[in-house]
Amino acid sequence: MNRIQTEAFIHENFAGIAQDYPWADTPDCAVFRHSDNRKWFALISKASYHTLGLEKEGTVDFINLKCDPDLLEEIFHEPGILPAYHMNKRHWLTIVLDSGCLDERLKSLIDLSYRLTARHHRAK
Repeated sequence: MNRIQTEAFIHENFAGIAQDYPWADTPDCAVFRHSDNRKWFALISKASYHTLGLEKEGTVDFINLKCDPDLLEEIFHEPGILPAYHMNKRHWLTIVLDSGCLDERLKSLIDLSYRLTARHHRAK
């Protein structure tokens, strides 16, 4: 999915969320958070491929999502999924949008991030 499709999926499938743009110097950086506890569950922005550690020219949209640390090692072997850019790499991951990550996998990881950051979620 591309950025527009990803943002639409979030708005259509998750209740009680707020989208904002907290940094004036990065106006394309959108944060999605729970309205009740204000916790982030997704951040969508743009970066150069090089910044994300990829050997390609140009820029690309990406999404950062919270993830269960026990799943991270196996997930990093999937297309388009990287250690988190600019976030805690033990609890977050980055997905390069339009990079080969299957749409259903992206949707399931957005759902997981939403649930992990919900008010009622309890840590292990």
